[in-house]
Amino acid sequence: MPAPPVPRYNVLGVGVSALTLSQARDLVVGIRDTTHNGYICLGTAHGLTEARTDAELRRIYNQSWLTTPDGMPLVWLGPRGVERVYGPDLMAAVCDAGRNVGLRHFLFGGVAGVAEELGARLTARFPGLNIAGTFTPPFRRLDAAEFRALQADVALARPDVMWVGLGTPKQEKFMAQHWRDLDAGVLIGVGAAFDFHSGRVRQAPRWIQRRGFEWLFRLATEPRRLGPRYFKTNPLFVLHLLGQKLGLKRYDL
Repeated sequence: MPAPPVPRYNVLGVGVSALTLSQARDLVVGIRDTTHNGYICLGTAHGLTEARTDAELRRIYNQSWLTTPDGMPLVWLGPRGVERVYGPDLMAAVCDAGRNVGLRHFLFGGVAGVAEELGARLTARFPGLNIAGTFTPPFRRLDAAEFRALQADVALARPDVMWVGLGTPKQEKFMAQHWRDLDAGVLIGVGAAFDFHSGRVRQAPRWIQRRGFEWLFRLATEPRRLGPRYFKTNPLFVLHLLGQKLGLKRYDL
């Protein structure tokens, strides 16, 4: 795995990569025709709160090639110049720029039909985009035969980028466990980007995203699914951050 190309700053014991969307895009595009470069995580309030009680998840974030500031609170906590590197935006930016160098993409995740619909929509949006393969996993963990089938599909597709849409923390644990076993350039866990770009779920307007209220928009559109997560995560995240900022709690990387 390559050494982290950018410095990190500490948020609740997770090293968040201090970078911009264009820097992250260029780093991903730059791995064309190589394999086993590691995995990229998208750091969110939900993920970092889960990592406080899940040492394995915290280790996965800290051993990634990049852990980007996906949520606006992580951007606000970063040094000057840090930008939001949001999963759907990173996917779109890499798909767009990667056309110039023939970047190959593999879509892994979503419910039945989503990966195929996502591939069709991305190809329509970015003519010349190379979707080399798709794979829809079951909701449970892959058994040995299913993983061998995935390995064979990835080996045949030879993707530079394998987009993983399983949701946190499932996608992070999958990537950390298997990136060495899959012949892909880099694995990137983008979660809800599969649903947004395939058109299954409506995305928050940009002005809401910039003000850090995307979680509230998503809660209003999917209250039953996201309510328990947000009502648990957001207060805990704020409390942990206050503790770190005020020096009441130390979070070591």
